[in-house]
Amino acid sequence: MVLINKKLCFVLLSIVLLSFNTMQLPEKLLKKVNAAIVSSYETESFSLSGVSSTDISQKDHLFKILKADELMGYAYVGEADSMKNVFDYIILFTPDLNIKKTKVLIYREEHGRQIGAQRWLKQFIGMSTNKKPIYGENIDAISGATISAKSMTTAIKDALQTMDTLKNKNII
Repeated sequence: MVLINKKLCFVLLSIVLLSFNTMQLPEKLLKKVNAAIVSSYETESFSLSGVSSTDISQKDHLFKILKADELMGYAYVGEADSMKNVFDYIILFTPDLNIKKTKVLIYREEHGRQIGAQRWLKQFIGMSTNKKPIYGENIDAISGATISAKSMTTAIKDALQTMDTLKNKNII
């Protein structure tokens, strides 16, 4: 009887742990993630499959974007610091880990919103694990949004490093 209870506890614990590994996003954020994917990949039929690894920051999430079991790319959803708060962003990758698009999903401050402009964010498109962003060098500075722009640049650099690590470990 004790052996059966231990097995049952193990099964229940495994189910609970697996449900945490699906990396659920808040509904508002998930809607924005889905909208970014729909517009970037020009499809409404896709699924997200969470990628779990200790190499991914606890405040970030990585998903495979799949269409009928075919890999369309990856969605890296993260949180970065602004002056007094944080903002949520997404980095969409091609299957070969080039940045397809970046987007600020939720910005919670009055100042610094310029980092959400596609004119500024397009600088990251095409970057890969071989070419990393450096604020003020290959990424233009933004007057009035220095903290957020530096934070976004660092977040993208860190995400590229994480993707490279995951690739080298054959996780993705």
